[in-house]
Amino acid sequence: MRATVILVQVNPGESFTIQRDDGQFQCITGPAQVPMMSPNGSVPQIYVPPGYVQQIIEENGVRRVLVLPQTEFHPGGHSPLHHPPPPPPHAHLQAFIPHPHIMHPHPHMYSGMAGGTGDMNPQYISQYHPAHTTIYPEQDTHPPHGRAAFSHRDERASKTYERLQKKLKERHGVGGGGGGGLALSKDSPPPSPQKSRGTPPSGDLQNGLGGKGAEEQAQPCTAVTALGKSPGRGKETESGELDEEAKALQERLNSICKPVVTDIQAKGVSLSWLPPSRTEGEDEPKEGDEGPAEPSFTYEVSVSYSGKDEKYKSAYSGVELSATLQDLRPATDYHVRVQAMCNCLQGVPSEPVSFTTLSCEPDRPSPPRKTGVTKSSLVLQWKAPCDNGSKIQNYILQWDEGKGTSAFEQCYYGPQKQYRLTKLSTASRYSFRLAAKNDLGVSEFSEVVHIMTSCSVPAPPLSPELIQSGVTWLCVRWYRPAGSPKEDEISYVLEMEEEGSGYGFQASYDGEDLSHTVRNLHRSTTYRFRVVAYNAEGKSNPSGVSEFTTAPDRPGCPCRLTVKGKPHPTSFRLTWDPPKDNGGSEVTQYVAELSEGSSGCSWNQVYTGSAVECVCDGLSPGCSYQARVHCISAGGESPLTEALQVQTPPVPPGPCHPPRVVGKPKAREVQLRWAPPLVDGGSAVSSYSVEMFAPQMDEGREVYQGSEVDCTVGSLLPGRTYSFRLRAANKAGYGPFSERSEVTTGPGAPEACRPPHVICKSPTCAVISWETPPCNGAAVSEYRLEWGAAEGSMQLCYTGAALSHEMRGLLPATNYFCRVQAVNVAGVGPFSDGLLCQTPCSVPAPVGNIHALCESEMRAEGSRATETGEDEEDEEDEEARPVLYSPSTCLGLCWDAPCDHGSEITSYLIDLGERQPILTGPVTKYIIQNLQPDTTYRIRIQALNSLGAGPCSHTFKLKTKPLPPLPPRLECTASSHQTLRLKWGEGPAKAQPTDSLQYHLQMEDKSGRFISLYKGPCHTHKVQRLNESTSYAFRIQAFNEAGEGPFSTVYTFTTPRSPPAPLKAPRVERVDESCEVSWETLPPMKGDPVIYCLQSMQGNSEFKQIYKGSATFYQLPNLSSSTEYRFRVCAIRQCQDAPEIIGPYSSTVILLPPRVDSPGGSGTTGSKAAEAQKPKRSMTDEQFSFLIIALLAVTSILIAVAIQYFVIE
Repeated sequence: MRATVILVQVNPGESFTIQRDDGQFQCITGPAQVPMMSPNGSVPQIYVPPGYVQQIIEENGVRRVLVLPQTEFHPGGHSPLHHPPPPPPHAHLQAFIPHPHIMHPHPHMYSGMAGGTGDMNPQYISQYHPAHTTIYPEQDTHPPHGRAAFSHRDERASKTYERLQKKLKERHGVGGGGGGGLALSKDSPPPSPQKSRGTPPSGDLQNGLGGKGAEEQAQPCTAVTALGKSPGRGKETESGELDEEAKALQERLNSICKPVVTDIQAKGVSLSWLPPSRTEGEDEPKEGDEGPAEPSFTYEVSVSYSGKDEKYKSAYSGVELSATLQDLRPATDYHVRVQAMCNCLQGVPSEPVSFTTLSCEPDRPSPPRKTGVTKSSLVLQWKAPCDNGSKIQNYILQWDEGKGTSAFEQCYYGPQKQYRLTKLSTASRYSFRLAAKNDLGVSEFSEVVHIMTSCSVPAPPLSPELIQSGVTWLCVRWYRPAGSPKEDEISYVLEMEEEGSGYGFQASYDGEDLSHTVRNLHRSTTYRFRVVAYNAEGKSNPSGVSEFTTAPDRPGCPCRLTVKGKPHPTSFRLTWDPPKDNGGSEVTQYVAELSEGSSGCSWNQVYTGSAVECVCDGLSPGCSYQARVHCISAGGESPLTEALQVQTPPVPPGPCHPPRVVGKPKAREVQLRWAPPLVDGGSAVSSYSVEMFAPQMDEGREVYQGSEVDCTVGSLLPGRTYSFRLRAANKAGYGPFSERSEVTTGPGAPEACRPPHVICKSPTCAVISWETPPCNGAAVSEYRLEWGAAEGSMQLCYTGAALSHEMRGLLPATNYFCRVQAVNVAGVGPFSDGLLCQTPCSVPAPVGNIHALCESEMRAEGSRATETGEDEEDEEDEEARPVLYSPSTCLGLCWDAPCDHGSEITSYLIDLGERQPILTGPVTKYIIQNLQPDTTYRIRIQALNSLGAGPCSHTFKLKTKPLPPLPPRLECTASSHQTLRLKWGEGPAKAQPTDSLQYHLQMEDKSGRFISLYKGPCHTHKVQRLNESTSYAFRIQAFNEAGEGPFSTVYTFTTPRSPPAPLKAPRVERVDESCEVSWETLPPMKGDPVIYCLQSMQGNSEFKQIYKGSATFYQLPNLSSSTEYRFRVCAIRQCQDAPEIIGPYSSTVILLPPRVDSPGGSGTTGSKAAEAQKPKRSMTDEQFSFLIIALLAVTSILIAVAIQYFVIE
């Protein structure tokens, strides 16, 4: 059956206890999802502690398991709720999970736990919170065999269930003292779900009921109230009665009939049953009436071996009316009954029906076992399997004859349960298998078993060898006796004798390994070893004796490590005692190690010898050291002693280096820095003392005392020399002074300058001047002048010793800021206050970005000029024609207005070179008229304001366009009945990339309008898709950069008439000494009749006309029997007002002379037209291939020429 995983939701703050496969309990705290396995898709049994029950609620296809408080029993009342049935005791019955409904846990349910529920450890008991009912959702799954696990509750059953729940809640509210209907008391026992693996006592459990009969099982479900009090104070109960509908439903559930048994097999049976019928008092719904819906029933099938004691086991639970039981025992009596359930009600089980399963072949027997073995024989014995209802008659024993293959041969067939095989090989392996047979067939063969025959007594092995020795163990190995077969199972006995013990050799190992480690030995002791080999035939003689000695043990660590005397600043003396345990050998030397500091990371060996004391010298004062000692003997090195902490006393620090100046000495202060002394005396330097000696003074003055390594000495005079010395101190005192160091203070930076004075010499030039500031002991070496258009973005523009500077390249009418700074050898002084000045106005700047106007801009400018002229000159005119600017005589200019430099621009002056300059107003666009066509002009523009004319712009070249061209003469160079090739002008047929002159060819259509045919630089054009004998009108126009010229006069060209189409090859038929030639007929061409011209060629002569007329056949008489004739035909169009038009000739047809050398062929040759029409092959294969290649090459060349001519041109 298919297994289904069901997730159990554990709410936050709660716990869920489960039992694993190994019997241990596991407590899972929420929030979590616990997966549970259901073997048949139904809801698994969740065991709850006493005082609680679980209830199944199904909504929208999802089943939920609720853990609710258990209702109390009244005296004499019995609950109709089922207890969880125990697991089936027989392995061949399937472990069906009982139908999940409201379960009442039996008192024996928790007997599988040690000490019962009360003795269970607190960590395995889940904490149940009354405010939150635990809900276990499950998807509505369907088990195999087509049975649905549960169906949805119908409407009638839902209403009944809701009424019962409502009454239950009301009674809980009355008896609970104000508590909720589902609320538990504070002292109620917590739930402890447990999946019991043991079988509870079955003496009082019959089908889940505590030894009660069918009448007690059929009692209705009574709703009782669980009071919210502790169990020790007693509980009050109140019984209730079900309504009439529940009683009627209970009576209907009790009326189920016994099942019907069908299709009995050896290991399975099929059952079917009818649903419970309606009672006498319950009316059947009439047709057309909408009565209450039929309730949904669930059925449970239980099976028993004996119907007397009623030990039934649940085998099926579902809504189907049939079931198939599998895994039954053959030839066994069974009793089956069915029970109906609906919601929380369940009926009385039906009467049991008995049946007996069929017999079948025996079960698979167990493998045969060996009961006796020799070198050449084996005795096998086996047990009889289950006969499944038919007595076993014979056993079939097969073996592989010692070949080691999978092919088995029969070696015994009979009723005996043992067999002896003789004449076997020594130390050989044989494979056997067994089967049983009865009247119904042969069972499956047992598993293959491998058995070996015995060997001879092994030879004595070699003496054992030592692999490795230890203090309390020896690893010994030996070898397999020579000549022993590989199949012989040889075991070994290792015997050991301790030297001087007097007990002799004792066995220390017995097994099949070829090595063994003997442990728990004494150190530095000699032991003797020997080996005995044995097999099933007996033991060999002992091997030679080998002596091995255990290694000595390492000694213990030395004792009482101490410092002898008082430690000195650079040395101390260590002493220790020998170890109490030397490990069985004398100590040869001691090793003392020393580590500086308290970390013990690095150890140095300071002493090696046999003495028990040593002197550690060369140490540093005031340092912490760790000392340890270990000893060495033949057994190895001893453990290290515990580290001994030793502290050497400190001394005053050594002299420091003279203090040094940091940076350049300033005018009134000096910054000094020094390094700690090289020797700190074993104690950290705590402070420094700095003394200063002023010029011409012998006594020093302390200017600094502290722990820092630098200081700043202030209140000094510029340009003076001072001396400084230094000493360091630690907790042992001050050390000696250092040597003196001399420092000379530097000059000071100059003061700030006064604001500079600015005089503007011109709009682009200004002179800045300033005064010398106080220098503070050093002459000013240079001045720095900053200049800028904004106060925050001034840049350095002058550096030098002068007191003035001239600024050039300034902008007229612009504000500028400036400031000055003085510099000497001492540093840079502060900047002066900023000064604001403004340059005077000037003429405009040069005009820039000059470019020509395009034609569209010129037209727009002409429109604006027209509007302006209309308003000013002639306001009375209704219409004013727009000004037309021809690109051949006009040039349009556009430029950007330059900077006016403080005075507004009044006009612009346009210089054209040789012509008179043009003066315009304050505009940025202007059109120059009355110019020469196709002429280049050099143009400059100059801006003017009230102060004068600005500089001229750069020279700009513009050229007027030439005049539009005249139309060329149009002529027709070639014509056909569908095309006309036209040509105009003089020039190459192929256009050049530099051609500026282009043409526009137009043709008149049927409506009299001219349509465009071609537009481009070429001088020819082919007009296609024309009609024959039709006149067409054309005109042409030339245009270039100057514009479009006028159209030419209209030219008319006519297409000629079309010739007749080519005819197919004529058909020739020989009739005795004459032949008849026929060809196809062509219809008249636009009313013109069509006649035909037939030509003939005899031999190698020329073609001659033999017929001309309107007929489509011709008969040629008097043919020569030895001459070859060729025929071809063409069509001729007879025009009424023009000469005849001859069409192309058809392909040639050859008439061969008749064959006279073939027997019997003279009579049929002349009558077959196919033979007369076959051409004579006159070329070889090589010539024909060469002809095809030549035709392809010519075709490719013609196609390339056509593409070049028609497409490109």
